[in-house]
Amino acid sequence: MSHELTFRRAIAALPEDVFDAFTSPDGQQAFYGQDDPGWIVRSECDLRPGGRWTVHFGPSPGELYRHEHVFRTIDRPQRLLLTTTETRLDQTTLVTETEITFEAHNGHTVMTIVQRGLPTAELRAEHERGLPNAVSRLAATVAARR
Repeated sequence: MSHELTFRRAIAALPEDVFDAFTSPDGQQAFYGQDDPGWIVRSECDLRPGGRWTVHFGPSPGELYRHEHVFRTIDRPQRLLLTTTETRLDQTTLVTETEITFEAHNGHTVMTIVQRGLPTAELRAEHERGLPNAVSRLAATVAARR
């Protein structure tokens, strides 16, 4: 059985601004960052269809998660579709499909993240816990660019 996660948040900016921030190095750092001292984010991105976005992140050099995203669709500024391979601390892997849309709504952008293929409700809940902070940090990056 596969579980799907859907997360939505309105960001006070145009879709172009949110899309560009999300796909930029500082936006990617913000999205995977934490406010914890010593938190590590290393991100490398080849933003093109078939390109890879690889992120290592975690609390210390010995405790890093790895997400490798492959861009399947890039439709600026409306949509990204990625295949994501997540390598966890125990070295198990999880492959999901991640779709991110950016829709204009009343002077804001509604950013919707849909992650398909999560094998358990527990993993879905784990990912849901991290998304509010990730999108809030991205929104702060968008605001700082103004």
